[in-house]
Amino acid sequence: ALVVDVATLDANIDTMAAERPGDRLRAHVKAFKSTALARRVAELGGHRSFCCATLREMEGMADAGLGDDLLLANETLDHDRLRALTGRGDCRVTVAVDSPETVEAARGTGVEVLVDVDVGLPRCGIPPEDAGRIADLARAAGLEVRGVMGYEGHVVGNPERNQRKAAVEESMALLYAAREDVGGGITSAGATGTFDMHGRTDEVQAGSYLLMDTHYDRLGLPFGIALELEVTVLSVSPRGWMVLDCGLKSLGMDHGEPTVEGHQVFFCSDEHTTVLPGDQPLPPVGTRLKVKPAHVDPTVAYHDRLYLADGDEVTDVLEVDLRGW
Repeated sequence: ALVVDVATLDANIDTMAAERPGDRLRAHVKAFKSTALARRVAELGGHRSFCCATLREMEGMADAGLGDDLLLANETLDHDRLRALTGRGDCRVTVAVDSPETVEAARGTGVEVLVDVDVGLPRCGIPPEDAGRIADLARAAGLEVRGVMGYEGHVVGNPERNQRKAAVEESMALLYAAREDVGGGITSAGATGTFDMHGRTDEVQAGSYLLMDTHYDRLGLPFGIALELEVTVLSVSPRGWMVLDCGLKSLGMDHGEPTVEGHQVFFCSDEHTTVLPGDQPLPPVGTRLKVKPAHVDPTVAYHDRLYLADGDEVTDVLEVDLRGW
């Protein structure tokens, strides 16, 4: 079971709201995939603009009445689904474009666009010098160009803060120049790892701050780990290890192994995690333990629900209703 500590969750919301109030944060729902948590961010943090990674997330947010200002921070070629999205309630929809094909997919759908700019991460985005050309194509297609976006994902996990900050400044210099070529508008960038390094950036796309994970926790950010996976000891070997009932199908592993306090993770398989003793002896079969995931986004996506807890008392159960495609 994924268990969320309510006090830590709300403290994280408050901390982010103090640094990036209102529309200076575009909370990224890909990190938690729950409209109930998104509503909590809106109500407690005062953030009404959100970004999503998939059309499924966009549709769910619109249906939940959280469509004041939705950004699909990703390219799509699904013209019909985009057009249907703009008709889902009273919502404002913006989509990233970085090619003539993605511009054409957005034509006539009622969406606005941000030109996606490559600022160093080898993923989506047009080279900065071509941003003006894509903006011109979009306007010629009858689309409103709101500005530019760029993701410095290649630097957000650097544990050296000074290096991380310098690299962000280099990436943002490319984005700001591209904005001038596009004809102005907003700049949208960033992530939890760089949330406080964007003084000139209009909005930061951060989502992991809400629940956090061990990968981001090593950066010394002012957010606590609110999410843990509660598991059970299935087996204890007389040879000196124990096995937990969690594994690759319940934990995001691309940022490293999970953490089990007092013990050493040996390896993970589909449904099991084998653990060696650390500074604590191995507990008996049937013991409940808490595991901290290394990457919150895929971890949440593996599960159907989140249990909000105040200490040992479950206060609410939230559906992870934005899963799937």
